[in-house]
Amino acid sequence: MMRVVIPISLLLGCILFAGYLIRTPNELEESSPEIIPVAVRVAEVRLESVLLTVESQGKVQAAQTASLSAPVAGPIAWISPAMEAGGFVEEGQTLLRLDTSDFETARLRSNAALQQAQAESQHASSELERIKELAKDRLVSESQLQDARRSAEVNRARLTDAEASFRQAELDLERTEIKAPFTAIVETREVELGQYVNRAQSIAILYGADEVEVRVPLAIRQLGFLDVPLETRGELIGNEAPDVTLTGFYGGEEHHWQGKLVRTEATIDPNSNTVQTIIRVQQPTNIDKLSPVGAHNIPLPIGLFVQANIVGKRVNDIIALPRSVIRNNNQVLVVDRENKMYFRDVEIYRLEEERVLINAGLLPGEVICISPIQAVIDGMSVQPIQEII
Repeated sequence: MMRVVIPISLLLGCILFAGYLIRTPNELEESSPEIIPVAVRVAEVRLESVLLTVESQGKVQAAQTASLSAPVAGPIAWISPAMEAGGFVEEGQTLLRLDTSDFETARLRSNAALQQAQAESQHASSELERIKELAKDRLVSESQLQDARRSAEVNRARLTDAEASFRQAELDLERTEIKAPFTAIVETREVELGQYVNRAQSIAILYGADEVEVRVPLAIRQLGFLDVPLETRGELIGNEAPDVTLTGFYGGEEHHWQGKLVRTEATIDPNSNTVQTIIRVQQPTNIDKLSPVGAHNIPLPIGLFVQANIVGKRVNDIIALPRSVIRNNNQVLVVDRENKMYFRDVEIYRLEEERVLINAGLLPGEVICISPIQAVIDGMSVQPIQEII
């Protein structure tokens, strides 16, 4: 009997207690969750004066190239040891000699003809003077006087021709010795000792050793970052030419060379919308011109691929910020005095690899967020941590 009464009593008690709770509910106080501001790094906006640079790349090429040819024909009698690929030659240095036997003979013949013409001309002039004296006394006829004058003029013409022939013979003999037209590096030699060369036949290819050029493309917009008048024609001289630092790897090491941007080409590439610019570098031509850190002042090799850093113009009253502050292409996050953060549209002057230059949309003294925060709500509260950039 007790086994039945006890469970029933417990069940009735639970029912009565539940009814009591339902009739007398407890009122719970509502409370809003506490919002903890997000800590962000901020920086104050400052106006600066920024020196712009423009970067590009290109390949080194010779500033001066010449195909050396034979001015006269003949067999090669001697070749300079410097006339090998990669050889260095000074301006006026003898590179090659042709056999001079035929040219010396031609000079002797022209010299003999010149002496004969001089004698004939002198005799004709003396004869003309004698005939003139006789003509004064009417001892010779008018026709004899005219013949004497004609003979003197003909002999003077023959003398002029003989003089020209002698000068040509001497010039041909001189041209058998072929010299370097400028200080150069030998690219290729195209003849051998004993070979017969014809007039105007190519002997060697030379390129200038005093200076080289680098042809680098620049986008049209990049031209506006250079301190060069766009209407300038021809080469830039002196301080008008922007300084350029070239960097390249040669012999397993990084080297630097200093040059000048001397001109831009006249046409725009329709495919890439770029303009080709020419950078010129003066070459050290001997060891005496090298600086103590010779590894960074070696001659710039032809064909080397280099990076060019061109000094541009200086821009005043510009805002320079880390590139990471830009959001949605043209917005930044501004933190006001109440530590609320908002999006702000800005005008970008130039977007670089690590920084952005802004020329409108921000005021000096304003505070911007520089933290790479992901989830942002316009007007959210933040806890700013001041930094200097």
